[in-house]
Amino acid sequence: MELVGEIIIIIGTIFMLFGVIGIIRFRRFYPRILVVAKIDTVGALTVAIGVMIRQGLSFFSFRVLLLLVLLLVINPMVTYVIGRSAYLSGYREEDTHDSTDDCTHDEMGNTKH
Repeated sequence: MELVGEIIIIIGTIFMLFGVIGIIRFRRFYPRILVVAKIDTVGALTVAIGVMIRQGLSFFSFRVLLLLVLLLVINPMVTYVIGRSAYLSGYREEDTHDSTDDCTHDEMGNTKH
Protein backbone atom coordinates (compact mmCIF):
# COMPACT_ATOMS: atom_id res chain seq x y z
CA MET A 1 0.00 0.00 0.00
CA GLU A 2 2.94 2.32 0.53
CA LEU A 3 3.81 2.19 -3.16
CA VAL A 4 0.23 3.04 -4.17
CA GLY A 5 0.21 5.94 -1.72
CA GLU A 6 3.51 7.27 -3.03
CA ILE A 7 2.27 7.07 -6.64
CA ILE A 8 -0.86 9.05 -5.71
CA ILE A 9 1.30 11.63 -3.90
CA ILE A 10 3.44 12.00 -7.04
CA ILE A 11 0.29 12.45 -9.16
CA GLY A 12 -0.88 15.20 -6.79
CA THR A 13 2.50 16.89 -7.01
CA ILE A 14 2.28 16.80 -10.82
CA PHE A 15 -1.17 18.45 -10.61
CA MET A 16 0.36 21.21 -8.53
CA LEU A 17 3.19 21.60 -11.04
CA PHE A 18 0.62 22.08 -13.80
CA GLY A 19 -0.96 24.74 -11.60
CA VAL A 20 2.31 26.63 -11.40
CA ILE A 21 2.61 26.45 -15.18
CA GLY A 22 -0.97 27.75 -15.45
CA ILE A 23 -0.16 30.68 -13.19
CA ILE A 24 2.79 31.57 -15.39
CA ARG A 25 0.86 31.03 -18.62
CA PHE A 26 -2.20 33.13 -17.80
CA ARG A 27 -1.46 36.82 -17.62
CA ARG A 28 -4.77 38.12 -16.26
CA PHE A 29 -6.08 38.01 -12.70
CA TYR A 30 -9.37 36.14 -13.10
CA PRO A 31 -8.01 33.20 -15.15
CA ARG A 32 -5.13 32.91 -12.70
CA ILE A 33 -7.40 32.74 -9.68
CA LEU A 34 -9.48 30.06 -11.42
CA VAL A 35 -6.39 27.94 -12.11
CA VAL A 36 -5.10 28.38 -8.57
CA ALA A 37 -8.43 27.37 -7.04
CA LYS A 38 -8.81 24.22 -9.10
CA ILE A 39 -5.24 23.02 -8.93
CA ASP A 40 -4.82 23.81 -5.26
CA THR A 41 -7.92 21.82 -4.37
CA VAL A 42 -7.23 18.86 -6.66
CA GLY A 43 -3.52 18.71 -5.89
CA ALA A 44 -3.90 18.93 -2.13
CA LEU A 45 -6.77 16.44 -2.22
CA THR A 46 -4.71 13.93 -4.19
CA VAL A 47 -1.63 14.33 -2.01
CA ALA A 48 -3.68 13.96 1.18
CA ILE A 49 -5.41 10.83 -0.15
CA GLY A 50 -1.99 9.42 -0.99
CA VAL A 51 -0.80 10.14 2.54
CA MET A 52 -3.88 8.45 3.98
CA ILE A 53 -3.35 5.36 1.84
CA ARG A 54 0.34 5.25 2.70
CA GLN A 55 -0.30 5.54 6.46
CA GLY A 56 -3.12 3.03 6.52
CA LEU A 57 -6.12 3.14 8.83
CA SER A 58 -5.03 5.15 11.87
CA PHE A 59 -5.84 8.22 13.91
CA PHE A 60 -3.45 10.20 11.72
CA SER A 61 -5.44 9.23 8.61
CA PHE A 62 -8.63 10.35 10.34
CA ARG A 63 -7.09 13.77 11.03
CA VAL A 64 -5.97 14.03 7.39
CA LEU A 65 -9.54 13.18 6.34
CA LEU A 66 -10.87 15.99 8.53
CA LEU A 67 -8.40 18.38 6.90
CA LEU A 68 -9.59 17.21 3.48
CA VAL A 69 -13.19 17.99 4.34
CA LEU A 70 -12.20 21.45 5.56
CA LEU A 71 -10.14 22.01 2.42
CA LEU A 72 -13.01 21.00 0.15
CA VAL A 73 -15.36 23.41 1.92
CA ILE A 74 -13.08 26.36 2.62
CA ASN A 75 -10.91 26.58 -0.53
CA PRO A 76 -13.73 27.29 -3.04
CA MET A 77 -15.30 29.80 -0.65
CA VAL A 78 -12.02 31.66 -0.15
CA THR A 79 -11.41 31.79 -3.90
CA TYR A 80 -14.92 33.13 -4.44
CA VAL A 81 -14.44 35.79 -1.78
CA ILE A 82 -11.12 36.90 -3.26
CA GLY A 83 -12.57 37.15 -6.78
CA ARG A 84 -15.72 38.90 -5.60
CA SER A 85 -13.83 41.39 -3.47
CA ALA A 86 -11.57 42.21 -6.40
CA TYR A 87 -14.61 42.76 -8.60
CA LEU A 88 -16.52 44.82 -6.02
CA SER A 89 -13.48 46.95 -5.23
CA GLY A 90 -13.45 48.05 -8.84
CA TYR A 91 -10.68 45.88 -10.21
CA ARG A 92 -11.34 45.53 -13.91
CA GLU A 93 -8.98 44.19 -16.48
CA GLU A 94 -8.57 46.45 -19.44
CA ASP A 95 -10.11 45.16 -22.63
CA THR A 96 -7.26 43.75 -24.67
CA HIS A 97 -9.42 43.05 -27.70
CA ASP A 98 -7.30 43.90 -30.71
CA SER A 99 -8.91 44.95 -33.95
CA THR A 100 -6.91 42.27 -35.73
CA ASP A 101 -8.47 39.48 -33.63
CA ASP A 102 -11.28 39.14 -36.16
CA CYS A 103 -8.89 39.02 -39.09
CA THR A 104 -7.45 35.95 -40.74
CA HIS A 105 -3.89 35.38 -41.82
CA ASP A 106 -2.69 33.67 -44.97
CA GLU A 107 0.23 31.24 -45.13
CA MET A 108 2.71 34.11 -45.46
CA GLY A 109 1.43 35.83 -42.32
CA ASN A 110 -0.31 38.66 -44.17
CA THR A 111 -3.49 39.99 -42.54
CA LYS A 112 -6.77 39.64 -44.42
CA HIS A 113 -9.76 41.70 -43.18
